[in-house]
Amino acid sequence: MSKFIVETSARHIHVSEADLAVLFGEGAKLTNKKDLSQPGQFACAEKVTVVGPKKEIPGVTILGPVRPNTQIELSATDARSIGIKAPVKESGDIAGTPGCKIIGPCGEVEIKEGVIVAKRHIHLTPADAEALNVTDKEIVAVKIDSPDRSAILCDVVCRVHPNFALAMHIDTDEANAVGAVCDQMGEIIKL
Repeated sequence: MSKFIVETSARHIHVSEADLAVLFGEGAKLTNKKDLSQPGQFACAEKVTVVGPKKEIPGVTILGPVRPNTQIELSATDARSIGIKAPVKESGDIAGTPGCKIIGPCGEVEIKEGVIVAKRHIHLTPADAEALNVTDKEIVAVKIDSPDRSAILCDVVCRVHPNFALAMHIDTDEANAVGAVCDQMGEIIKL
């Protein structure tokens, strides 16, 4: 097992229970529209509008389940287009990041921090990590062979947890840059 699926992670938001109540009304629950590759994670029917200083992005999908903190993951292109200087960070690492306004059907929330460009990463179980000879938080390079734009992506963080399923996540900018196709595969290489 040296190759693994490379999935494109489009813009999305993770919401806290408190922010969900403001955006969608007291007692609101997330509606599972589609299960994602990571166990227990799902795309929701609920969508919001993300507002930056320059413009807004309507129809941003919420990913469930709820999280302790609200966080928005955009591509660098998305962030620039709405006027936010979003840093590249690991999901969940939102300290010191910019905030923005989020509008839902029942209200709006102004988050003080939480807008990031997600650092490209590979989800692995401990067994996957052992098989691929990597450790949690190790930074690796991944070769992606695509029909038209094969590339080597560096600075890929390995995220190891028993509840993960083996998959690499890149954002839409990165997927376009490498010409990623459906069922795109990648493999760790030593530089």
